[in-house]
Amino acid sequence: PHGQQHWHEGHPECGGRAQSPIDIGTAWAQPDLSLPPLQPEGYEHPESPRLTLANNGHTAVLALPPSLRLRGLPHTFTAVQLHFHWGRPGHAAGAEHLLDGHRAPAEMHVVHFDAERFTDASAAQQHPGGLAVLGILLEVWTPHPRPPPTHASQPLTDPHSLPQVGDDPHPTYDNILRHLDSIRYAGQTVAIPSFSIRDLLPVHLNRYYRYNGSLTTPPCFQSVLWTLFPQPVRISRAQVGPALGGGPALGEHNPSAPPFPFQLEQLQGSLYSTEEAEPEEPQLLVDNFRAPQELNQRLVLSSFPRGEQRGGKGPLHPSMAPGAPAGHKVLALTPAFPLQSQKDIPQVGPGWEAGLGGRPSTPLTPSRHHT
Repeated sequence: PHGQQHWHEGHPECGGRAQSPIDIGTAWAQPDLSLPPLQPEGYEHPESPRLTLANNGHTAVLALPPSLRLRGLPHTFTAVQLHFHWGRPGHAAGAEHLLDGHRAPAEMHVVHFDAERFTDASAAQQHPGGLAVLGILLEVWTPHPRPPPTHASQPLTDPHSLPQVGDDPHPTYDNILRHLDSIRYAGQTVAIPSFSIRDLLPVHLNRYYRYNGSLTTPPCFQSVLWTLFPQPVRISRAQVGPALGGGPALGEHNPSAPPFPFQLEQLQGSLYSTEEAEPEEPQLLVDNFRAPQELNQRLVLSSFPRGEQRGGKGPLHPSMAPGAPAGHKVLALTPAFPLQSQKDIPQVGPGWEAGLGGRPSTPLTPSRHHT
C-alpha cells in the first residue's frame, strides 16, 4: 500500500509524536520575546557563480553552497538546499504548514544543518536539533483596487486610482521559476546563475513561530528545529509562467479563467514526477505536501506578542477560540532552546538506510523525498 497513512509501516518514525507539518493556532502560540532575529550570512552573494536546480521527482530543489550560514539559533547552521511544496490545478492550497486552519497556495523550505556538531546534513538529520528549516509561505500577488475617485476632475488614469498592492511581489523568484521548463522530468538538472537567496525570504526575520518537528517525508526523522514566518511572500502574475504544453498561462488571455490563485497551480503543473525515458504516460508532480500532524503537547513559541503575527491584525480567523484545539495542548513556557528535551524524542535506530537504497531519502540528496 502507498500513501501517507502507510509511511509508518516502512518508516516507524513517521508515526512518532513530534511530526511535521502542523496547524499553528495563532491564539495559543506562546510568545517568547527573547527569541533573537535570524541572521543569514552570505545569502546576498553566494560564493558559487552558478547554482544547480533539480527535479528529484518530488519537488524542485535548489542546491545551496556552504558559504550560506544561519545564526540566531542555538548553533551556527549551514545551508544545504531549498525546495517547494504545492497543490494541483483547480485547488488553491498546497502549503504544508497551516495558520489557524488556513493553507497557503505553496510553501518554500530552506534546509540547514548544525555545522558545529556535524560534518554534513546526512549525519545531522539523524539527531534531534541537527537540522534547522525555514518555512516561507507563498501567496499569489493580487492587486487591490483603491476606491473610485471622489472628484470628477480626477482622471481615471491617475496612478492612485489604479490597482495597488500592499506588499510588492518578489521578482527574485523569477530566478528559479523561469528555469522550470529545463527540469520538467524527474532526474533533470540545470545550472542557473547565482542570485541573492536573502531576497527570497520575508523582510522581517524577527517575527516567526518556532517548534520542534520532523522531516515531512520518510524517513520522517524528528530532528528539525522549525522556523515558520507568518508573513507570506507574494509572487507576481508574471511568475506563474506558461501553461503545460506552451499555451497561455491560466488566467491570461482567457476571460473565463479562474482568478489569480489558480495560476500558481498551473505553474506547478509544468513538472513531472516521472522520468523522460519512462514509457508510461508522464505523471504531473502535484500535491507534494503532507497532511498536518498532531501537536502532541509540543510547545510552539512566537517571537512576537500574541495577535501581531501579520501587522497586529490578530488571528487569521477571528472564529479561532483562544484555547488550543483538540490535540494541541499548550504547555507552560519553557526555555527557547531546546523546546523539547532530546530524551523525549525517539532516536533513530541502526539500519535506517536499508529501505532507502542505502542513502537518506530527503532533499539533502537528489532523491524523490524531501523535508
